Amino acid sequence: MKVRPGRAVAAALALSVLPALAACGSNGDDGPGTPADTTGKGGFTVGALFPDTHTARWATKDKPLIERRVKDLCPDCRVISAQASADVATQQQQMESMIANGAKVLILDPVDDKALRSSIARARDAHVPVVSYDRLAEGPIAAYSSYDSKEIGRIQAQQLLKAMGPKADGGQIVMMNGDPTDPNTRDLMDGALSVLKGKVKIGRSYYTAGWIPENAYKNMSAAISELGPGNIDGVLSANDGIAGSSIAALKAADVSPLPPVTGQDADLAAVRRVVKGEQYVTVYKSFEAEADAAARMAIALGRGEKLDDVAKDRVSNDTDEDIPAVLGPLTPVTAETVEDTVIKNGLYTVDQICTAAIRAACREAGLTG
Repeated sequence: MKVRPGRAVAAALALSVLPALAACGSNGDDGPGTPADTTGKGGFTVGALFPDTHTARWATKDKPLIERRVKDLCPDCRVISAQASADVATQQQQMESMIANGAKVLILDPVDDKALRSSIARARDAHVPVVSYDRLAEGPIAAYSSYDSKEIGRIQAQQLLKAMGPKADGGQIVMMNGDPTDPNTRDLMDGALSVLKGKVKIGRSYYTAGWIPENAYKNMSAAISELGPGNIDGVLSANDGIAGSSIAALKAADVSPLPPVTGQDADLAAVRRVVKGEQYVTVYKSFEAEADAAARMAIALGRGEKLDDVAKDRVSNDTDEDIPAVLGPLTPVTAETVEDTVIKNGLYTVDQICTAAIRAACREAGLTG
């Protein structure tokens, strides 16, 4: 992904204050096929497609946030949503079904950025614009809402080196990357390697098919077996699901103390691991800003409006070098900064994080008395 910077961070921050989450489900009473009203008064159907069922954020954050924001912007609009179980054919069928049932615009987080290209082209031919969400799809997309994945990789690598201390000079790490078909995986790796090269030895590097945590567990177990349990000084993990499985594999192999492990998404389970000291860092991305931008672009496109007031950045894919985009802010979260980041921003409350099992760790982190 090539990025032409604009005012993405400022725009995303301005968008990040939203009303409370709505319940999951479709919004609006009008049936599919209701024509879009370019005056902005009529409703229409927005399709939201997510790549899998094992990533917690899709169902708990992104889906309800998109639904709520669409309803705020267009009270007569409705959202229909689907999750694809990390299967390309399933997501293609879901796209075709939504178009056949009258969706006027799609918000798509692609299972595979290349494999969905023909489906996106068919949507374009059916006059159904596609907003690529979180992952940049190939093909004739109309807009993009996400983050700069190379910068996330750089943040993860910088934080890992900081946590490694003296071992940051010549120590050995394992890279636990995402799915090889995901463009974000490639950008995350490029960003991380731009920081890590020449500083540490990369003992093993793995892709995680489908971003499935069980695959990460197997890969981490293999790394421990091949390198030795005492020879891993850090783990560059692409996201929190992979981080959790990597930590589980390290604990199963009786690795103690645990090496520092990175992540991203600020999943609740990951924030608890950060507080406990099992995971060193997660990168918080404002789901509110990402979902809000996608909803605003989808409604504008459904009404036949331009995106100039919403999207200040531009990105390029294999088809277009001038795709309107919003790239949101990024914040590393460690045990020392949990209170000033995910709690202060309202992502989680202290009570949600500090269960009985980690009460002592919460006291040590200054989150409870």
